Amino acid sequence: MSEDENNLEPEGVSRSASLEEPGFIEETSESLDETFPYLGRRESNQIYEENPLKGREQLTASSSSLLSSNEEKKQTVPLSDTSIDIVTPPSKPESPQGSVSLEMEETEDYAPVKFPSGDRVSPPASEESEEELDSEEDNFTVNLEAKGLQEFPMDLLRVQYVKYLYLDKNQIKSFQGADPGDLLGLEILSLQENGLPSIPLEIQLLHNLRILNASYNQISYIPKELLQLGNMRQLFLNSNYIEDLPSSGLENLGNLETLSLGKNKLTHIPESLSSLKNLQILNLEYNQLTIFSKSLCLLPKLISLNLTGNMIGSLPKEVRELKNLEQLLMDHNKLTFLSVEIFQLPKIRELQLADNKLEAISHKIENFRELRLLNLDKNLLTNIPKKISHCVMLECLSLSDNNIEELPRKIRRLKNLRQLHVNRNKMIKMAEEISHLSNIDSLEFSGNQITHVPIEIKNCRKITRVELNYNNIMYFPVGLCALPSLDYLSFNGNYISEIPVDISFSKQLLHLELNRNKLPIFSEHLCSLTNLEYLDLGRNQIKTIPPSISAMVSLHVLILAGNKFAIFPKELCALKNLQILDISENQLQKITSEISKLKGIQKLNLSSNQFIQFPLEVCQLPTLEELNISQTSGKKLTRLPEDLCSMTQLKALDISNNAIQEIPRNIGELRSLVSLRAYNNQISTLPPSFLSLKVLQHLDIRGNNLTALPSAIYSLLSLKEIDFDDNPLLRPPMEICKGKQLHTITQYLQRADERDEKILEKIFNIVANNISEINFEFLQQKLNMTSSESSNSVRNTTPLLNERIYQAFVKWKADQNVLLTATALRDRLVRGLNMIGAYDIMDKITALNLYTSAIKL
Repeated sequence: MSEDENNLEPEGVSRSASLEEPGFIEETSESLDETFPYLGRRESNQIYEENPLKGREQLTASSSSLLSSNEEKKQTVPLSDTSIDIVTPPSKPESPQGSVSLEMEETEDYAPVKFPSGDRVSPPASEESEEELDSEEDNFTVNLEAKGLQEFPMDLLRVQYVKYLYLDKNQIKSFQGADPGDLLGLEILSLQENGLPSIPLEIQLLHNLRILNASYNQISYIPKELLQLGNMRQLFLNSNYIEDLPSSGLENLGNLETLSLGKNKLTHIPESLSSLKNLQILNLEYNQLTIFSKSLCLLPKLISLNLTGNMIGSLPKEVRELKNLEQLLMDHNKLTFLSVEIFQLPKIRELQLADNKLEAISHKIENFRELRLLNLDKNLLTNIPKKISHCVMLECLSLSDNNIEELPRKIRRLKNLRQLHVNRNKMIKMAEEISHLSNIDSLEFSGNQITHVPIEIKNCRKITRVELNYNNIMYFPVGLCALPSLDYLSFNGNYISEIPVDISFSKQLLHLELNRNKLPIFSEHLCSLTNLEYLDLGRNQIKTIPPSISAMVSLHVLILAGNKFAIFPKELCALKNLQILDISENQLQKITSEISKLKGIQKLNLSSNQFIQFPLEVCQLPTLEELNISQTSGKKLTRLPEDLCSMTQLKALDISNNAIQEIPRNIGELRSLVSLRAYNNQISTLPPSFLSLKVLQHLDIRGNNLTALPSAIYSLLSLKEIDFDDNPLLRPPMEICKGKQLHTITQYLQRADERDEKILEKIFNIVANNISEINFEFLQQKLNMTSSESSNSVRNTTPLLNERIYQAFVKWKADQNVLLTATALRDRLVRGLNMIGAYDIMDKITALNLYTSAIKL
């Protein structure tokens, strides 16, 4: 089946609706003997059909992913601490703490399993051609996901023979009214996210059901009716509220091969579970288990067991009975030791034990001759047994966040090892023995006390990635420059002061990080890296840029934050393909006009420099999408130019921590603006055009001088995150804004508008009924009122005089209302009355104001 076909999702019900859509299935026919799911970890609610061709390769329902490919690492790139928030250049930053990124090279002997990509199931595989299988699936598959259904679609089943039915994201609570005969054909049923308080008792009518997914509901128990479905092969009940498993009746599910109960509230496993003699995959992740139940050890066909995220403190001796177990996931538990019996599992291939309290690993680990992946991150280990060298099939070894001082010398025997991660330990040297790991692809030794890298590292010809951040390295390891495949190199937080000429030979390098070192200059040797895409030289002591930087034609991301630049280096303007530039935390006072040559620049960070005024040259960058000119340190900007709004592609603007008093009147021209951060300034009002920012989602304007918000702020329908804290707000008052809920704020403003309109109308009546003709003429002059009546007409003492005065106010309001709110009109009117000395009327208005102010909205 083609990839395009897999990405088609049917709309509604159709005989030709394709089962293979995003989140449905992804076929693969390799057996576990040839492949293993190190790279493809899926969520616990994913369904897939076991069949003779691929039954043993789909081992796990879920686990926290130890392995994320280098491609995933390219998705986010940190700039400096004050950098723009959204940065996605084509580069690979350091892994977050506690995670390991592994990218297995596919070979004839080893290739990662391609797991299903979503939450659906496939029908059983047959020996017919793929085209015939597709046709059968199309004819018998119905997808009614998120159709607002409240009842089971009985009418559909009466007119169409359905085998595979998907009813996710509806509100179906029962199968009432369904004809048992219509239900007999169902083999696969998915009822995720229906708000089910329990599994419908009519489930017992589905005698041929093989796969049921009722994950993400509110189910608290497994009914006996479900246990009558003897043909069931796969059962998924993840993310519910199940506290106990049935103590009897499970033996009726003798054909069950996959049981997934992740993210429930199970506190113990009953003995009855051992009756599931055909069970191959069991997921119990993120429950409340404290004991590794012996009944788990009586499942003879179990291949994959996931107990991640429980509170288990030890393993029973009976664990040795799991002779077919190939994958054991026990990250995030409370294991203090491993019983020696676990080392009697001859087929174990993946062992995940991160975030426990293990202090030692037995030398019996030598028995794991089939082990491919071992994760011991975040434990209390001080050493690794020498006998690990007998695990000759090991491909991934992760030991980060322990107290290990050195690796065993015999580690050189692990000829299949591809990824070795020993971050944040107590290593003082990188052993020369590592140079004998001929297949090593990724080395991570960040956060240790390593002072140098052995020259013999050049023998590891297949290395593509090296991370040695935050060590004590003083000299750039020239051995790395001889590695022909190295494309990712990170040396942040060391003491390197010079770049050797040897780096000129690393033409294949794509990503280089040397942040927080002691570099005094931008070395010309770096300019020879013509394929380099990402370069981080932040927080060094660089003052100038060599002209030869123009040779770095592939450079997309350049970070120069926290250096010693006093003048913006015009040499940077030769980087025609530069997309992201961070030159924050320097001493820049102005920007060269040649910056306009950066035709592809998208993200620019100029924060914390010494600009006396906003650098207008930035406004010559029409492609700019993100601009950060916040000033946590350095001089403060007092105004923004209206030219800023010429950057119509701008999506994120950060002007925080300045002394800006007003936002440009034409801010509304930034039609693409999604995020505006303007906290800690002196802004007192939001201009009317602000309401034209229709795609604005994030607004942070804390710590300013705002007293009122525009009533029509409700029109900003895209607004999701708001923060008006630490403003002297009166309309609405600060207690309304503290919850940061736009709906609450707009409701208040709408009610306040209605109240202010009524108050203004009452004031018009008070004035009209009490003002003398002469005073009204004076008031007209003070308010620049125009009247449709001539002055002679106004003087005419008729019974309609008061009405004519009132209508004059209404017209005045209509003329002014586009620019002024009812509150502003009231204030102008009161000032006018004061100016003409109409104190008796003022007393009446004051009394009205006192009365209305006592009424809470």
